[in-house]
Amino acid sequence: MKIVSWNCNGAFRNKLKHVSALTADIILIQECENPNEFGDEYKNWAGDYLWKGENKNKGIGVFAKNGYKISELNWNGTFEIKINDFKSISLKWLSSDLKLFLPFMVNDKFTFLGVWTKGKQSEVFGYIGQFWKYLRIHKNQLANDDTIILGDFNSNSIWDKTDRWWNHSDVIADLSAMNIESIYHNQFGEAQGNESNPTFYLHRNLEKPYHIDYAFVSKNLLTGSTISIGEKNQWLATSDHLPLIVEISI
Repeated sequence: MKIVSWNCNGAFRNKLKHVSALTADIILIQECENPNEFGDEYKNWAGDYLWKGENKNKGIGVFAKNGYKISELNWNGTFEIKINDFKSISLKWLSSDLKLFLPFMVNDKFTFLGVWTKGKQSEVFGYIGQFWKYLRIHKNQLANDDTIILGDFNSNSIWDKTDRWWNHSDVIADLSAMNIESIYHNQFGEAQGNESNPTFYLHRNLEKPYHIDYAFVSKNLLTGSTISIGEKNQWLATSDHLPLIVEISI
């Protein structure tokens, strides 16, 4: 199964040929438009798809190709931190409050979680904090074989803060305890925060490279999984992110 995850930096309807050339079976796109709102060419290309977003112009979408089938997982739940007699609405959250996560099944076998973490100035739990919260709610649904979590996490352990328990490194440890590991770090033998291959260039500036896109799989899939990252000379003309190209032996 060949999977592509790419933050297209908007206007995906004008970039379809770039992704189509990768001949993937499952295509996960961050910052893409809702196909139902943007003409026949995009909608026809989308085919069997799922999409979720805060407005029609920018969301997260998954597109099935080559006979693969996807079905949405309607995950909803709550989580609450209890601290003795202390009460606060900030200690309880809902799945629907967190941005942006798209859980789905592939061929009624593989559990996928598409990720595009977001953050606001008013939110202390931005980016990786959003994923940390989501993981608190849905850990049991993800801690199984045949699980794949991937997308744009907007995070790296280089930005860890010592007084936060939802740091990137803490999340990686949490996933590892669930027997879920990063394909990239397993394949290249690099530590979190020491990645030699960027996935993102801030403002498309070659002097500002970061590794913030990831693909994680349950351990039963890890041995048969490989990852490559798109070439910057090819992809930076269309986005500030490079695509993740994942192959999973099934």
